[in-house]
Amino acid sequence: MMQKDSLEKPKNNQKLLDNIAPFATEGRSGLLPALHMAQEMYGWISESVAATIGHALKVPLADVFGVIDFYTMLYSRPVGRTIVRVCADPSCSIAGAKEVLDNACDYLGVKPDETTEDGEWTIESTTCLGLCDQAPAALVGDIAITSLNADRTSEWLALDAKQPVSIIDGDIRVLTRDCGGSTPTDLETYQARGGYLALSKACAEVNPVDVIEEVKVSGLVGRGGAAFPTGVKWESASVAEGQPKYVVCNADESEPGTFKDRVLMETNPHQILEGMLLAGYAIGAQNGYFYVRGEYSRSIEIITEAIDEARCAGFIGNNICGAGFDFDIEVRVGAGAYICGEETALFESIEGKRGFPRIKPPFPTTHGLFGKPTVVNNVETLCNIPMIIRDGVDVFRSYGTDKSPGPKLFCLSGDVVRPGVYEVPFGVTFRHIIEDLAGGIKGGSLQAILVGGAAGAFATSDELDVPLTFEDLRDANLPLGSGVLMVFNELRNIPIILSELAYFFAHESCGKCYPCQLGTQRQYEILHRVVRGKVKRGDKERLLDVGWTMTDASLCGLGQTAATAVISAMDKWPDLIED
Repeated sequence: MMQKDSLEKPKNNQKLLDNIAPFATEGRSGLLPALHMAQEMYGWISESVAATIGHALKVPLADVFGVIDFYTMLYSRPVGRTIVRVCADPSCSIAGAKEVLDNACDYLGVKPDETTEDGEWTIESTTCLGLCDQAPAALVGDIAITSLNADRTSEWLALDAKQPVSIIDGDIRVLTRDCGGSTPTDLETYQARGGYLALSKACAEVNPVDVIEEVKVSGLVGRGGAAFPTGVKWESASVAEGQPKYVVCNADESEPGTFKDRVLMETNPHQILEGMLLAGYAIGAQNGYFYVRGEYSRSIEIITEAIDEARCAGFIGNNICGAGFDFDIEVRVGAGAYICGEETALFESIEGKRGFPRIKPPFPTTHGLFGKPTVVNNVETLCNIPMIIRDGVDVFRSYGTDKSPGPKLFCLSGDVVRPGVYEVPFGVTFRHIIEDLAGGIKGGSLQAILVGGAAGAFATSDELDVPLTFEDLRDANLPLGSGVLMVFNELRNIPIILSELAYFFAHESCGKCYPCQLGTQRQYEILHRVVRGKVKRGDKERLLDVGWTMTDASLCGLGQTAATAVISAMDKWPDLIED
């Protein structure tokens, strides 16, 4: 059922032009913000609105619609005044998300992806919302609602339900020292606890080359999954030819099981901003972009307010700390595309294009955003920088191991007593986090842990005492990834979990390269047959063949890791799929 024509076309395009005027000066790179603005005004983006935006930004209409159709949170058709998105990925699924969705559809009198006759509601099943520790979860409009009860649909649709406050715990509280509670740490509190001292110290006492050297000596590597040495990345961008240079914070945290960056943004935003500022100082950049996934509306609001606070205090803008250092930060909001977590796809998104990954080389440190030298770091990585510069390398390296130094955040979800974000030094074991910190397995004994996220691999009880370091996990054929530990008890159906992961990758594939575009679809089709008991002869070999083809031939990390969990499961449980 579609919404009536009352919202079909806006009649006052001058109002739209006035609202998007700040973005028009940016040309094509203002396209995504302009589309967000238009959708907020009209509820959806009609052809006349798209044409108005395209004309103002000098972007062809076909390209405007190409961007709209790429992102799941942008609509070129009428939708309800309130869009309800119910998460369907594993942590929410095992907590009863299907029952939540079914009951909500029955209550509203529609099927998934339909709009009520009065135009009030559209309901969707969606991929991960970054609320895995409080499953099942949904977005009602822009409001995150967690721990949903399928029998209380009217209550949570009316926002009379639990809103997210994550458990933050661990052996240490370094990155999360100022995190916790339902309100973010403000500038005054952050400064009282040493905030922005690292920036002041760097500007007054340490030249950019030495800042980079400190980061290199610390041994910090990226915490988003790739684990590339942060100091090496900064050094490469600092010596690269070309101006201007950019710093990008990658906060497009969209992988099932991952939610630590959301917690950091919502509880201690200034720590991230200080890390960005130090990166800008080190590489000689004057501009930064903070790219946040569209589903994180609360994070966007908090980060935007923190930037305003920091700007008013003189930490963002011109002549920062009186040192002649100029640096500004702009927030950019995604619109529902996991692939934009890949750094070059993120660049394309900021530039107003579809989020297609670029072929590498050239690498971002020489040819990044707008073709200029760019440093991209994720939220957790940047949060380590102020401590390194303020307290010194030795303090940072006092946590963890020699080859895996520093503190680490783990996202624990699924069948555990206390899901949440746990900060530990590298080197503790699975057993310690799950049993000692999180209270143990809920609802039965341990069957498996999905390590590293949707693109991770499975560990069983045999690996509970493996130390959580890059080197030890590598020896155990397990990825650290983004720090995900998704726990499943003995009652869970592993093929169903694999099918849900396969659907996620098929849904999120950008389609640029055939191995991923076709491979993720075939992988999901085979696993869907397995779940329904319709296995065909040769499906086991076919699944492995598709998986290894994607791994070897895909253009970017999405396709290269889309089969990792499936291949891992087939290795752990050889009889999982029987022809």
